[in-house]
Amino acid sequence: MPCARPIGSGVPRFRTCWDLAAVHRLLAGGWRDDPARVWALARGLPTDRIPRAGQLDLLDIANGRADDDGDPAEPVRPDGHLRPDWAGGSWRLDLTRAKRWARLALVAHAGQERLVATTSSVGDIALTARSESAAAVMAVELGADGLPIDRVAAEELLTRLIWPRPADESEARRARAERDNRVLRLVPAGASDTDLRNPAQVRRMLMHAGIEVPDTRSWRLERLSSSHAVIPALLAWRKTERIATTYGYDWLDRHVGADGRLRGAWTASDGGAGRMTAQLGLHNLPAEMRVAVAAEPGHLLVRADLGQVEPRVLAAVSGDRALAAAALEDDLYLPVAARIGCTRDVAKVAVLAAMYGQTSGAAGQALAGMQASYPVAISYLDAADTAGRSGRDIRTYGGRLVSAGRVTPPVQGASDAAEAAHRSAVAGRGRYLRNAAVQGAAAELFKAWAATVRSELRESGAGAVVLCLHDELLLHVRTGRAQLVADSLRPALERTAARWFRSAPPVRFVVSVAVVPRWSDAKG
Repeated sequence: MPCARPIGSGVPRFRTCWDLAAVHRLLAGGWRDDPARVWALARGLPTDRIPRAGQLDLLDIANGRADDDGDPAEPVRPDGHLRPDWAGGSWRLDLTRAKRWARLALVAHAGQERLVATTSSVGDIALTARSESAAAVMAVELGADGLPIDRVAAEELLTRLIWPRPADESEARRARAERDNRVLRLVPAGASDTDLRNPAQVRRMLMHAGIEVPDTRSWRLERLSSSHAVIPALLAWRKTERIATTYGYDWLDRHVGADGRLRGAWTASDGGAGRMTAQLGLHNLPAEMRVAVAAEPGHLLVRADLGQVEPRVLAAVSGDRALAAAALEDDLYLPVAARIGCTRDVAKVAVLAAMYGQTSGAAGQALAGMQASYPVAISYLDAADTAGRSGRDIRTYGGRLVSAGRVTPPVQGASDAAEAAHRSAVAGRGRYLRNAAVQGAAAELFKAWAATVRSELRESGAGAVVLCLHDELLLHVRTGRAQLVADSLRPALERTAARWFRSAPPVRFVVSVAVVPRWSDAKG
């Protein structure tokens, strides 16, 4: 029951819609948005009694699911739930069924509107429901339109980083061996047969080179880059290997269409705080690959990147006027540093520590300064943290339910290790909700802004959104309209923020905008 696909021959694109699946995820949290579940919540029915397709079993009978099914031609059972075959898609069998399904969608819509009207949130959850629905439309368009890829530039990049396109599997193996040898020739002979794709063997290889580490995570190795030539070579190998295996020639051949567009499925929100996500690597393209994302003839790319959006959102959702005052500056961390009495780098650590719940080392010391200088913001984060540790769900500023999950306590007399694991899990839930309270609100603001930009582009015919990357928009626009579009993005952000955070102190949001022929040309 999500928004019907607005792409197809002769089918006009929607300006907006009410997406039942998107609104369900907003109200219920998580990622499950199948029609039977959407219907049950909208109609006030127990979701643990949703009927399943197939033969009844003893568990069904024990749970009271063996009731009379009623008329199999009816989409709704006597108990009010959707019949499994209808929920599974049998409404597509003929036009009569499709019409009845459409009427059910209107009923579900009315139920969701009632739920939205009675759900408590600090922000305007009705506005969030409309914004989430607009993001769902945009997700379908992103998947259908695709991201413009310069195949020649991509091939040149792969040739330079990996190897020329191999003619056969034997040549592919030689290319792989050559990449490996760039690392292995730097270690003692006893480690020259290391499989670099095996972390345990890599650790042993490093020990042969006189480097002892508890694991081979990249962040740990980066700190040791100057200790031995093999470490920077290994880190470079990992980047190249990722491109070779995930974004190599096979990826290019399978996923970039004949029209030069990379198409992957998009979702308007993940199962956590509500960020947009995509498949086929669209959300994880290595920086090196950005050179292959290029505007088509007669077009340019407009890249817009929100600056320091999460701390600015924290100022808005918490109502901390001191932090809102810091957000007046282009670089929020400078006034924070002046207030706390530290360097900018330490101030940045302090802000991130507050949002991510870091309490040890330099982060913990910096956090003490944040607590003293911005108590309102810290109290907001602490409340979310406490809710998570207590197993209580929260709602973001815009009303999205974020579940704390449930951590099963250890049995009486459990081992010290079990007790420690339980405490760690409880603390982890607190940190998760602490961050989700801010990240979720930032995702809501971003999608509302992206939907505004999409609407304005659609009305003007200047171009389209081709990528939504957390807090970054990439637009593909006609050359003659590129600068006008670029100039419109800041005012659109200001209008969106003013509408979104109506009950919060005014907070300045900043965006860097660049008009470029290739994504890689946009620095920062």
